[in-house]
Amino acid sequence: MGQGTINDIAFYSEALQEELHLLIYLPENYSPLYKYTILIASDGRDYFQLGRISRIADEYLANEEIENLIIVGVPYKNVEDRRRKYLPNGDLHTAYLRFLAHELVPYLDKNYSTYHMGMARALIGDSQAATVSLLAAVAYPNTFGKVLLQSPQVNEEVLQKAQEMKDPHAFSVYHVIGSLETEVVTMDKKVKDFLTPNRKLHQLLKELGVDTFYDEFEGKHTWKYWQADLKRAIRQNFGQK
Repeated sequence: MGQGTINDIAFYSEALQEELHLLIYLPENYSPLYKYTILIASDGRDYFQLGRISRIADEYLANEEIENLIIVGVPYKNVEDRRRKYLPNGDLHTAYLRFLAHELVPYLDKNYSTYHMGMARALIGDSQAATVSLLAAVAYPNTFGKVLLQSPQVNEEVLQKAQEMKDPHAFSVYHVIGSLETEVVTMDKKVKDFLTPNRKLHQLLKELGVDTFYDEFEGKHTWKYWQADLKRAIRQNFGQK
């Protein structure tokens, strides 16, 4: 099985006023003669190291089971940096959304052979990274056409933003949550119920008419379960038609 390459790219964001180090996976057969779908992962380093997402892509691409795919990981610096960017009350949240839509997407479209349309751009995240992925699609529904959510952190503010989305038919949602995620210890050491708010989010998305896949896996709020789910998530969202 051939292996793609993962490049570490320094990228200065005007919106965030900082240099980021993007991890960009290109398939083994990458060629500008072909067009590629883009998958952008917040918690980017975790998706490559803990999720082993590049290996999953390598396997599916070698067997021609998924469409041509470039994966872009956006790592966070530390717990505080993650909170400031990913949660809706974070002081860098709006700037991070702007970075994704107005800086990262144009950079990828300019430097790689991509489809310049929303349905060929997807976002993925776990926990708080899933939260920001959903909110980016809500804020920029014509820029991102698919959102893959693994156990998002959902509160009333997230539900309100989802309720107010302008175009619920602009993107599709893949949404999973663990049936045992009722007592999750968050980064700030608080214990929260993730399952109940996620069920509320799913019900809301259904009522709004969002094209949604929803599943409750038997597991907790850890990479053990998200990694296991990734194969289905990638195959279901990027499988060859």
